[in-house]
Amino acid sequence: MSSTARNPAAPASADARARPARSRSRVGTWSDHHVYSLVASFGRMVRKPWSTALTIGVMAVALALPLGLWAALSNIERFAGDVQQARQVSVFLRTDVAVDDAGALAERLRARDDVAAVEHRTPEQGLAELRDTGGLGDTLSGLDGNPLPSLLIVTPTGDEGLLAETLSELPEAEIVQHDAAWRERLDGWLRFGGRLAWVLAAMLGFGALLVVGNTVRLDIQQRTEEIGVLQLLGATDGFIRRPFLYLGLSYGLVAGALALALLTAADLSLRAPLAELARSYGSDFALRGFGLQHAAAIILGAGLLGWIGAGLVTGHYLRQTRPTDT
Repeated sequence: MSSTARNPAAPASADARARPARSRSRVGTWSDHHVYSLVASFGRMVRKPWSTALTIGVMAVALALPLGLWAALSNIERFAGDVQQARQVSVFLRTDVAVDDAGALAERLRARDDVAAVEHRTPEQGLAELRDTGGLGDTLSGLDGNPLPSLLIVTPTGDEGLLAETLSELPEAEIVQHDAAWRERLDGWLRFGGRLAWVLAAMLGFGALLVVGNTVRLDIQQRTEEIGVLQLLGATDGFIRRPFLYLGLSYGLVAGALALALLTAADLSLRAPLAELARSYGSDFALRGFGLQHAAAIILGAGLLGWIGAGLVTGHYLRQTRPTDT
């Protein structure tokens, strides 16, 4: 009895050991097929260099255009935000306000919560600056006195329009200058440009998706017999679809990297003349490209676009050719 009681336990323990082995075998086969599909997709691209270059080039240009527009708008918006003169309010005091009184008024304004900084320019400083930069040295030297008033240049912390209205009510103020119209127009153009970038991204992204889909469709047509044999042998749609998905992913990843290379080349070609132009206006503004996170997101997004395009085309083909049970 003891021997018969022990014998059924032996097959049970063997089955218990076999189940993890079979599970590991399935996982290993699945991962091996993924690796093989990825490597094979690059091999197919290398074997068709001209077709691959055309597909990747079209995708890269389609991706680079909206990305370049978005980068340009980001730099313009950053430049507009860096130029503090865009928000400064100039307060010309009455000519009868003494310099000491103007300085005391500047101190009172600095204590306000809605004021970030106040620069006080005396009439003498204004006259010297006008001689140096205005080209009116000979004309101004003939004046008996200094007709310029004290000037307060106020940088707001919040709404510059509201601050300008408040400063215009000061009894010492003669003229308050604040041109917000151009900034509002600039903001409107930036919003329009951002919307245009999204529209172009959608249209050109759809075009890139079609390019990948058409390339994968041609590859499917060349492997019709192979796919038919796999279907007859009982291969699942996922097994058949997987190499084409990695093919689309490979196209997208390489196209995304090429798009970044094109934008980097454009950035390098424009950086020097733009820096020289900015220095002529007394600014140290320089173009800012894509960071590592943005670059990684662009490449991964392009790969996802290629994956989706390949998946749509392959899924449509498999739904049409899948054998039906009769």
